[in-house]
Amino acid sequence: MNRELFGVFGGIETFERFRSSAEFDEVLRGSTITVGVRDRDLGTPGWSATYDCDDGYCFVWGEAYVPGGERNAARWLFERFETVGLDALEMLNGSYLVVIDSDNGDSFVATDPVRSRECFYTDEPGVRVFGTDSATVGRTISDPMLHRDSLLEYLHLGVTLGKKTAITDLHRLPLDSRLTPNSVDSFDRFVYRPGEFDYVAELADRLDRALQRRSSLPGQKGLLLSAGYDSRIILSQIPDIDHTYTVGTPNAAEVRTAKRLASQYDSIHTTFPPDERYIRPDETKTRYTHGIKESLHIHHGGYTDEMGVDTMYHGLLFDTFIRGHFTADNTVDVLGKPVPTGRLDPDPDPVEVLLDKFGYTREASLQLSEQTIFDVDPEAFVRQAIADELDSVEWRTNTVQNKLACCGIANQPSLTFHSHLSDHFLTPFLATDRDLLDWHLRTPPEHRTTETFLEACKRIDGDILRHRPPDRPYEATVLNEVEGFVRRKTPFLPSFDPPWPNRESLFEQYDLDQHLLAGFDHVHPLPARHKLRVNDLREWLEWWPKSRTEPLPWLRHPESSTV
Repeated sequence: MNRELFGVFGGIETFERFRSSAEFDEVLRGSTITVGVRDRDLGTPGWSATYDCDDGYCFVWGEAYVPGGERNAARWLFERFETVGLDALEMLNGSYLVVIDSDNGDSFVATDPVRSRECFYTDEPGVRVFGTDSATVGRTISDPMLHRDSLLEYLHLGVTLGKKTAITDLHRLPLDSRLTPNSVDSFDRFVYRPGEFDYVAELADRLDRALQRRSSLPGQKGLLLSAGYDSRIILSQIPDIDHTYTVGTPNAAEVRTAKRLASQYDSIHTTFPPDERYIRPDETKTRYTHGIKESLHIHHGGYTDEMGVDTMYHGLLFDTFIRGHFTADNTVDVLGKPVPTGRLDPDPDPVEVLLDKFGYTREASLQLSEQTIFDVDPEAFVRQAIADELDSVEWRTNTVQNKLACCGIANQPSLTFHSHLSDHFLTPFLATDRDLLDWHLRTPPEHRTTETFLEACKRIDGDILRHRPPDRPYEATVLNEVEGFVRRKTPFLPSFDPPWPNRESLFEQYDLDQHLLAGFDHVHPLPARHKLRVNDLREWLEWWPKSRTEPLPWLRHPESSTV
């Protein structure tokens, strides 16, 4: 990887047992933790920073902003920590990991409030080892064993839940937490506390401030642009976005609208047609899955070399934090199809809702289960796994709807998108802005809606909806859902184009059954998405020493027995 954090709870001699200092741009040595960092943009204001003094050191890895315009976030955080302790983390803003080694005896690694950057750790070598690359941390494990439940969650849901990984002795920090020499401790920065205020006005003000914070990153600026709502507010407010990029068929309505948006805000636009680079999960993508999430979400991955910018913006997770992606809508049945009414479900089944949000498909999972060596009822398994994860976040929430949102955020499947992007560019993550997270936690779920978001955007830019998304011609969500339904059911009336390329046709067009799964003909009838998951795991395991693993060991062979 281009950027990496790797460390040990121990001295430089312990560090050198596992990695050479020469692999890193800087190695920080403290009384408790030794950490190495590789980041070509280290020291850029708003990005990774280090601070070292007689009382210890601080390392902030990723995107970070602090009050008062301090250019070195690590210096500000360490000095603040020495004064107020852990409360200093309340004021740190961005998408980051923090390492603090203080002579006062409190040394730790901490996530941002929503774990937008993963930190993996293991105690198996006899010392606590941690880092941002699951493969390099995992290689310190002498005899790695595949984690059955993790593999099943990933294969059936597309995401491994909680703090598990694909390897038994390899763990990851949970949501809003810190790693100490002997424990994993939870913070309470991400706890729901809804109240009454002007939700639209407050959101507009906070969006404006969050955009301004991220407007001064250096170099040529780009934006991954869709025809939807989330990326266009960035395009409208960051004045010097030089280039926008969209993956899609050039004549598709989604791409045509993205081009109009780019023209509206005086930005050059490039379309990347979906080809083998889009669909094929190879080493340029799968390492960023860490064996726990799908490479499918890295839509841009095959085209990165053609993006000639230094800073890349995106609108990832706006739908989650601001527009209520994981909340449960009330629906009415129209010809067997549930159509949202625009109101929240007063009594949702949270497990059922998350199965749908994560994209669980019962028929495909039954088909997949027949090809694995695990004698497990897939539906019973995933239901229990989601129920357990819902229970683990309940203390952070006050309602079922907020529990749904919290569980979805804690297990967000699409973060591979940001992980890959931020390894290649300076990547502002607007949705994780501390002010916006606070708005999310304080706003009741019935007001975390697309309508609230659009009203806030229109206060910032009254012309932002000049070109509406092609599949959302109306402001009312229910009207868009009804028209989409009617189009699907009415002969000779064209349906709305899907926003992403067709996986099944691309899988077949580029003969990926043979390129990716040759010799495993019995899995070829599976849906493309499930075959991509199988390959993701295989590719990820290839980053490990080959003597320790065998290809696709969880797939059934004629001679296999169940376990």
